[in-house]
Order: sequence, then C-alpha cells, then structure tokens
Amino acid sequence: MEMPVESERPIPTDAAALLQVRLLGPLTISRGGVVLALPASRKVQALFAYLALAPHPVARSRLCDLLWDVPNDPRGELRWCLSKIRSLVDEPGRHRVDTQADTVRLDLADCWVDAIDIARAHHDGIDTLAPDRLRMLAASFEGELLDSLEIDRSPAFCGWLTAHRRRFRSFHVAVLEHLVRSASDDEVLGYLEKWLELAPFDRRVHELLLNRLAERGQFREGEEHLAATARLFEAEGLDCAPIRATWRLAKAQGDRPPGARVAASPALIGAAPDAIVTLAPRRASIAVMPFADGSPAERARGGVADALAHDVITRLAKLRSLFVIAQGTVFTLHERRVGPEEAGRMLDVDYVVGGSVWRHDKRLTVTVDLTETRTARIVWAESFDHKLDDAFFILDEIGNRIVASIASEIEMTERNRAILRPPNSLDAWEAHHRGLWHMYRFNKTDNDLAQHFFKMALRLDPTFARAYAGLSFAHFQNAFQDWEQREPEIDRAFEAAGQSLIADDRDPAAHWAMGRALWLRGRHNQSVVELEQAVDLSPNFAQGHYTLAFVHSQDGDPRAAIGFSDHSRQLSPFDPLLFGMLGARAMALVRLGRFEEAADWAIRAAARPNAHAQILAIATYSLALAGRLDEARGYLATIHKTLPRYGIGDFLTAMQFSSEGEQLFREGARRIETN
Repeated sequence: MEMPVESERPIPTDAAALLQVRLLGPLTISRGGVVLALPASRKVQALFAYLALAPHPVARSRLCDLLWDVPNDPRGELRWCLSKIRSLVDEPGRHRVDTQADTVRLDLADCWVDAIDIARAHHDGIDTLAPDRLRMLAASFEGELLDSLEIDRSPAFCGWLTAHRRRFRSFHVAVLEHLVRSASDDEVLGYLEKWLELAPFDRRVHELLLNRLAERGQFREGEEHLAATARLFEAEGLDCAPIRATWRLAKAQGDRPPGARVAASPALIGAAPDAIVTLAPRRASIAVMPFADGSPAERARGGVADALAHDVITRLAKLRSLFVIAQGTVFTLHERRVGPEEAGRMLDVDYVVGGSVWRHDKRLTVTVDLTETRTARIVWAESFDHKLDDAFFILDEIGNRIVASIASEIEMTERNRAILRPPNSLDAWEAHHRGLWHMYRFNKTDNDLAQHFFKMALRLDPTFARAYAGLSFAHFQNAFQDWEQREPEIDRAFEAAGQSLIADDRDPAAHWAMGRALWLRGRHNQSVVELEQAVDLSPNFAQGHYTLAFVHSQDGDPRAAIGFSDHSRQLSPFDPLLFGMLGARAMALVRLGRFEEAADWAIRAAARPNAHAQILAIATYSLALAGRLDEARGYLATIHKTLPRYGIGDFLTAMQFSSEGEQLFREGARRIETN
C-alpha cells in the first residue's frame, strides 16, 4: 500500500492555521477548529478519502471504475463529486483539487491528515520514536479507517477500503506493541487490552499479558485469560501450547522471591517442564500470502494470483536462507479472510509478503510489498506491468524479480539491524549478518572482523551452513586480495566451504563457496560444476550466477559470462557484489575484443563505493586497450594511493585468465607504460 509519506506533515498544534482531516474513525474535516459539514453523498466522501491517501495523481478512468457500477454518465458524476470537494477544501488563492490532462490529484501538503501522519511515522520507523510521540499516535486512532463508509455496488472501492483498514489496524497494533515496552504499570494493561482487541490471535500479546499478570500476582486472572484464549485458539484450529508454556514459566517466576527471579528466554517458551531443550537455529521467517486477484474474470481460487504466490513460496524456500511458512497454512488463513498483516502476527513471522494481481486488456499488473511484521513498516514495494503475450514467461520473470528483491531486502535489513546490536548479545543469525556487513566493506580490517563474527556464529550454531560459506568467502578475499599468505588462505577457504556442504548440501551458498574455493585452486571445470549446482538448487541465487560470470569471463565462454552477468544484475540490481557483476562483464568483453564497451562497463564497476583494487585494475587495463590512456592512468594512480607497487603482475596473480586473455591485459599494461 503506497501513501504520500514523503512530505513533512506536522502534528496539529495551531488549529487555526490548519485544515485538519481525520480518516481514522468517521471522516471529519475541520478548519480553524470548526468541524465542516460534509456533503451528504457517500461517494463524494469516499472519493475525497481515496484521493487524500493516493500517492500519485489518479486517472479519471480509474476513479470511475472505483466508485460507479456502470452508471449512465460516470465522468459527469465524477465532475459533480469533484465540484463538491472543491467547495469543501479550496480557499481563496489555494486550490487543492488539481486536474491536469486526464488525472486528478488532491493536494493536502499544507494540511494535517491523521492517517498520513501515522503512515509517515511507520515509514520512518516507529522503533525510533519517543514514548510521548507513540502515545500521540495511539490517540489518533479513533476507530476504523473511514468508519461506516462502505459503498454499495462499488466492489473496487470496498476492496481498497478493506486492504487499507487492515494496514492501519496493523499500524495501530505496532504502535501499541512498542508502547507496551515503555509504558508504566498503570498504562500497560490498557495498551495490552487494546492490542488484544485488535489482534486476538497474536501470540505475543497473550504472552506479554500473562507475564504481566504473573508479575502482579494476579494468578486467577491469568488462569481465566488462558482458558478463554485456549477456547478461542482451538475454535480456529490454532495451537495454544506455546501460550500455556508461557503461563507455566510466568507462574514459576511469579512464585519466586523478587530477588530470585530471572528473565525467561523467549527461545525457551514452549519447552516442556524439566525437558532438555535443543534450540533450533534461528532464521528470519517469512509468510507469503496469496495475492488478491482483482481481475474481473478471475475470482475463483487457483488462478494466476495463486500460481504466483505458490511460485514465490517455492523459490524462497529453495534459497535456504529463510524460514518460509508452508503454502497450506497461508492459503488456509487466506480462505478465512485473514489479511497479510494479521497473518504475520498469527504466525509470529518476521516478514510478510502481500500483493495483488490484475489482468485487463491483455496486460498483467502485479503489485507486491514486503512488510516487517512487528513494526508494520513496508521494507520494499514494487509494481510490475507487462503485456500478457506469454503468461508463463511473464509470471516466471516477475517471480524471479520478486524473490530476488525479497531476499536482498531482508538480508540488508538483517545486516543493518545486527550492526546496531552489542556484539556480546548476538545470536548465531545476528552474528552471521554482522559478519556479512563487514565482509561487504572489502578491506582487510573489515574482512578480519567478518571472520570473527562468522566464527562466533559457528560457535553458537556449528550447523550453520551460511556462516561456513561466509567464512570461506572471507578466506577467499584474503587470498584474492593478497591480504594474507595465499596458499594457507586457499586451503582455509576450501575447508570452510566443505564444512558448509556437510552442514547443508542443499544450500546454494554452500556450493557457491565451494565453487569459489575450487576456482582459487585452479580447478576451473570442477568450479563450474559446483556453481551450476548452486543455481540449479536455487535459480534465484544471484551470487551463483555472478560467480559463473566471473569464472567464464577469464577462462571459459565469454559470451556465457555476459549472459550470467546480466542475469545476476537483473535478479539483484543493488547487490553488494554489483561491482563484480559489472567487472566480469567487462573482462568478457575484453576477451571478445570489444574494448570500448569493456571500458564503459569497467568504469561502471569502478564507480561502486565498495570497489576494490582488482576492480579498479579492470578499468585501468580496459581503458588502455580502448586507447583512453589518460583515463587509464587516472585509475592506476588511484590504486597506487593505497597499493604503491601494484602492477599487472598482481592483477594476473589474482585472476586466472586463459593465455589469450592474459596477453590482452598485458598489452593494456604495456600501453600505459610506453605511451
């Protein structure tokens, strides 16, 4: 769901200076503290609300489809509704209804709109807000979005309203959840009760409430709440065992003297009393909900929307880096009309994916968003629009982009979260992502820190295949960049890759690590076999496609290298290894004798902020072969600022070119030296 959150919208402090719009509850508009009389037409009110939340100008045809079910003159009715809105919000010298070409926009930039204020807070991150600001946001929720404003015979508007109500309900719950963490004893029960009212199947609120009741010695109330919760969950076919276990632990804690109490680990909740607990390693979890199908002829289950959701679930599971909720569970929740946000809380997952599919006039439009469950923050959103020439090809392409984007965005989010945590508080998953954060800096200091955190992850979870793969890559970098003695680091990279395969030989990252380690050992053919296995296991594993490009660009098929490079960038256009994807393409073009193209791609690679010396060297020698010697010497000078003795020998030691490739790059170096 997109909303105009970019512009600053202040909290109303000077009522006389603002046109105030409240959408959370019954629609109200006030000016100077005086509530304005709204037009009696419900369609005028609905149109106003829709335009208020629209992030971009809306086509008149879209508005007609939204609110009118085959009227005699939809555009005439739309003009009449807009005239009513103008009379309501326009002022002398300030026209807020903007109609240009065939679009309509409601400009409320100088107004305060409660829903947009809340959406902006979530966009910026509610976990960064002070308690007073959270209390103000909570007080803004005076009811459901556009309470009682359903429109008969307008299914498109009703669908839009349902989706937005779910989204704002999730915003409200997220605000309450964060308030509970800082609320006083007098406040917290009220916030928990409201949270329960909005999300009765959210396991975490039940656990928090039971813990709080136990702390207060209210054991009878706790038993009553547990009994009611068990009936509620069992009626819906949900498992209440973890909540019962929470209550057992909470009562045990509550019976101890205050000085003897210790915090119960969330990871132990659900364990049987006196059991020896083996904790499963944590991974980020995700639920992909079935896509809503807005196509007029595709309302039944099993159409394009369901096929796309199934495809995304399957592809994400193949990546092996995420815990993916099974299709049967999410489809069952969808059949019960549980929205993505509510499903995310019921399933207690970190992320939830939702979206819609719409087929119209031989075009397919897919919208998708990735949301953090506990903050209701949209991490990533995209819209895809294609001609429906080949439905299977289009769905495959869209699925590729959705899965690669989700994986990349979650990894970046988890890396950034891990780097902010105290090192001694990290679990294996967080230590691994802290290692990735350092690894992608591509300098020796950070690479040493990356090894430290990967080893920490493996101490915490010796079965963590991805941590072994990360450690292998850190050793690879030591050898490739000549930061440590080459041969011992090659052996360490190979050993860690082998451990990754032992831990999980179905993880594409394990085969990727082994492919790189074999390449370091000069075993090109075996390297390609491992890398092909990585992309066979997960066709969306962008780094596998990139490394195939890297290997083929030096001593393989240069045209295949270009194809692998292009595909890896299509899958992951903002990848931290993007400089390598571009550099591999440049090396392949050099081997094909297309020096000018190679130079242009190499410059793009060198422009990446984390590009290292080997990437700058690709630009140096490609430019020289293209006859652009001044530019080539400029890149060589940049390398010499940190590596004064770097030359063609260092570059060729790092790479493994075929004889003709080596001759070409030596020729580039010769031109720099002799001209």
